[in-house]
Amino acid sequence: MSTEASFAEYVCDQLRDAGGITVRKMFGEYGLYRHGKIVALLADNQIFVKPTPAGEAVLGTPTYGPPYPGARPFFNVSDLLDDTETMVLLIEATDAALPAPKKKTPKAKAVAKKPVAKKAVAKKVVVKKSVKKAAKKAPVRKTAARKRGKS
Repeated sequence: MSTEASFAEYVCDQLRDAGGITVRKMFGEYGLYRHGKIVALLADNQIFVKPTPAGEAVLGTPTYGPPYPGARPFFNVSDLLDDTETMVLLIEATDAALPAPKKKTPKAKAVAKKPVAKKAVAKKVVVKKSVKKAAKKAPVRKTAARKRGKS
């Protein structure tokens, strides 16, 4: 069962005091971001916050659960969603404890041009080989032509 869009909107409304909260659809579920950093997952209409020591300090004794089969356990805080103050503290603490997202480097356009350059070099090599073959055959033909002319 995938998360409903109305649930994602509700979570954003509950966390608006944290500031910078956005959600993005991911594989039928949602990722919860604060200032561009993913801090939680919304799966099966539940909220799973990334586990951090700072988040554990806010929650005391957290409830763990995987957001999807085979995932590592996250804090399952679905029962705290109506407690706006605790949720905002948890999201702010989690955001502060997590490292900044890695910047994506754009792919270089020069990489795409390298195969073209190699093809051009390969064509030159082929031309050179054909020129060498022609050069080898040319003296034989000239010699045969001379013999015919002399005989």
